[in-house]
Amino acid sequence: MGETAPRKSAPELVRDGLREAILSGAFEPGHQLRQDEVAEQFGTSRIPVREALRQLESEGLVTFHPNRGVVVKGISLDDVLEMLDIRIALECRALALAIPNMAIEDLDAAQEILDEYEKNADPSRWGEMNWRYHWTLYLPCNRPKLLAMIEANYGHVSRFTRMQVSLATGKDRPQQEHRKLLELCREGQVDEAVELLEKHIEQTQKSLRAATRRVK
Repeated sequence: MGETAPRKSAPELVRDGLREAILSGAFEPGHQLRQDEVAEQFGTSRIPVREALRQLESEGLVTFHPNRGVVVKGISLDDVLEMLDIRIALECRALALAIPNMAIEDLDAAQEILDEYEKNADPSRWGEMNWRYHWTLYLPCNRPKLLAMIEANYGHVSRFTRMQVSLATGKDRPQQEHRKLLELCREGQVDEAVELLEKHIEQTQKSLRAATRRVK
C-alpha cells in the first residue's frame, strides 16, 4: 500500500488557497484581505489566517500596512525581469537533469500539449498551456525541491506576464521554439536543448519590455 499524503494544517490550507487566488488573478494587486472574512471563508479562526498571511508575506505576495491591514502586493517590471532570470537558472538546470530520464510517455505528453496549443485560438489559454508544456519537460528531473522552486517562481511571473506576453509574441514564434525544444529532448541533445531554453526565456523578457513600452 502506498503512503497517504499528510493532512494539511489549517494555516497551510488557508495559505495555499489564498496563494492560488492571488496567482490566478482572482485577488488583484491592492486587494485588501480582511482576516475575519478570510477566516469565515475557510471555516477557521483568525489565528491560522494570520499565520498564513505571514507566510505569504515572506513569499512576497502580500504586504502588512499599519492602516489598511493586509493587501495583495503588486509586482514591478524589474521584479518580473529578475524572476525571469531566476527562471533561466532553475529551469535550465531542471531540463538538463530531466532529458536523460525522459520516457516516450513524457515526450508524447508534451507533444499532445503542443498539438492542443496549436489549435487553440484563445490567447487567455496560451499561458496555461505554455506552463503545462514546460512543466511536463521538467518533471522527469526527479528533484522535488527544485520543481517546487520552479513552480513558485513561475506563479509569481505569470501574474504579470501571462496575457501581456501572449498578446505581444503571438503563438507562431514560441511554438516553433517549443517544437524544436521537444525535438532536441527526443534526440537527447542536452546542451543544445538547454541553450535553446535559455534563449526562449530571454525572448520572453524582450517581449515583456516591448509590451510594457507600448502601453506607456
